[in-house]
Amino acid sequence: MAAAEKLYTPELLGLAVALAEFPPDPGLPLHGEARSKSCGSTLRADIATGADGGIERLGLQVRACAVGQAAAAIFARAATGRDLAAIEATHAALAAWLTGTGDMPDWPGLSAIAAARDFPGRHGAMLLPWAAAREALSSAHPSR
Repeated sequence: MAAAEKLYTPELLGLAVALAEFPPDPGLPLHGEARSKSCGSTLRADIATGADGGIERLGLQVRACAVGQAAAAIFARAATGRDLAAIEATHAALAAWLTGTGDMPDWPGLSAIAAARDFPGRHGAMLLPWAAAREALSSAHPSR
């Protein structure tokens, strides 16, 4: 199997299309942006939280490769209820896993993009949704 076939599976490409379920919503109160230094991909997260600080509503604007788009869909599908601490912990664990210094984080669906770990140029795009959500949620907690 060619490297591209291993990476761009029907499941991954289907996830990229699934982003349509989470359109941008500039009317939500919290906003965060992230940019990958390695590939230039960008992601903007629009977020509303509940009284407990967990994500209640989410909209995404993604300008990324299919891997970045799939990562965003994976993030969005399991983000509801997650607070800043959970987003920060997953971001750190995902970054460690991508560099081979940790285990894959416990986030539903990540196995669909696991093959991208072998493509360092895609790592930045994979981290974007957690980075943008961290920025948005941190704006609600300026002391962090």
